[in-house]
Amino acid sequence: MKKQLKIPKFKNEDQEAEFWANLDLSEYLEPSDFERVSFPNLKPTTRPISIRIPEYLLNRIKEKANEANIPYQSLIKEYIKKGVFSS
Repeated sequence: MKKQLKIPKFKNEDQEAEFWANLDLSEYLEPSDFERVSFPNLKPTTRPISIRIPEYLLNRIKEKANEANIPYQSLIKEYIKKGVFSS
């Protein structure tokens, strides 16, 4: 640590936002001050897509999902993940 950071008392959120927006943390911290962290409970960002598949295939997927007691879209995502990561 280069020097001690003194955080003032803020009157409101705008004042606090201004403080953090204009602060250069490189004046206070060195790379050795950081430690690796993990956020295991974060869900990855998802994006909706549109895909056309034959109706018979969709019906079979829905049957399989019903047997597994999971939503059919979740099953489709699992199938895609298996296909992508097994290559």
